[in-house]
Amino acid sequence: MKANELREMSAAELANKLAELKAELFNLRFQHAINQLDNPGRIETVKKDIARVKTVQRANELKDAQ
Repeated sequence: MKANELREMSAAELANKLAELKAELFNLRFQHAINQLDNPGRIETVKKDIARVKTVQRANELKDAQ
């Protein structure tokens, strides 16, 4: 997911996206633990997407505070 796409989302959409990504990360970790994960690199990708969403959320909070 691109940061530009995230910046265009509303706060509610960002919160929903964050919840989806966290659920996906949980499922990927579970699959990894029982050796059923096909693409282990997907875990890192999801982690980075979570970080991007949190960064955009924080930037929006700071922008609103000013």
